[in-house]
Amino acid sequence: MQDDPKTLVSTDWLAAHLRDPDLRILDASWYLPDAGRDPKAEYAAGHIPGARFFDIDEIAEHRSALPHMAPPSEKFISRLRAMGVGDGHQVVVYDGAGILSAPRVWWTFRLMGKTDVAVLDGGLPKWRAEGCEIEDMEPIIRDRHMTVQRQAGLVKDVTQVAAASKLGDWEIVDARSAARFRGEAPEPRPGLRGGHIPGAKNVPYQGLLTPEGTLLPPDALRAAFEAAGVDLKKPVISSCGSGITACVLDLALERIGHRAHAVYDGSWAEWGMYGDLKVAKG
Repeated sequence: MQDDPKTLVSTDWLAAHLRDPDLRILDASWYLPDAGRDPKAEYAAGHIPGARFFDIDEIAEHRSALPHMAPPSEKFISRLRAMGVGDGHQVVVYDGAGILSAPRVWWTFRLMGKTDVAVLDGGLPKWRAEGCEIEDMEPIIRDRHMTVQRQAGLVKDVTQVAAASKLGDWEIVDARSAARFRGEAPEPRPGLRGGHIPGAKNVPYQGLLTPEGTLLPPDALRAAFEAAGVDLKKPVISSCGSGITACVLDLALERIGHRAHAVYDGSWAEWGMYGDLKVAKG
């Protein structure tokens, strides 16, 4: 794997840079309620040395009824400053599943115009499996100034996605499982219809990972999108259940050199809720 501090770094890279003064590590673990896991408790029990906990549900837009929507710039700045993360830092984000929620925080940083941020390939499971250092102490925090420049083109709302579905000028790619995409399996959130956005293609995010939980190499990532019928010459909107695993697709697109991509932040939690939006099945 080729390390890239703007997309993806290996456990070897992180181990070599662990004591760098301008490195900041974020534990972005998050799980669906039915997973029966408490990410904050797991962080407190043991984390990569120096890591701060990034709470995806709290560092979010709470004026929306939708789950963990992208935070306002001011909230992002205040929360990250309080965590001692700011301008000039190289950020590495990991999660306790391997690669699940860390790309969401990677994308959030990019949305704020911060590009010196990478996902830890294989996350905490790989770090632990290799016998790397773990601690249970809270890091010493020093406030750091942060400036952001929001990149509005990296996020799409329901109106923009509806237009893309109708016009076909963007590829809409859904990271949910094939059964949920086809409307054959129930949604984990109550009250949502089954199916997918008309015209969307299905690339389940798990299919972009190796059995060890690391991201596939770029050639295999490209092949996975093409096998699903995604025209990579078009710009891409990534979608999923609630905007978390869509960012795995976004990271994969960035790794293969596809630069015109955005995340549908509301994802199926929004589209599946409104009866006036068309749904496709099968």
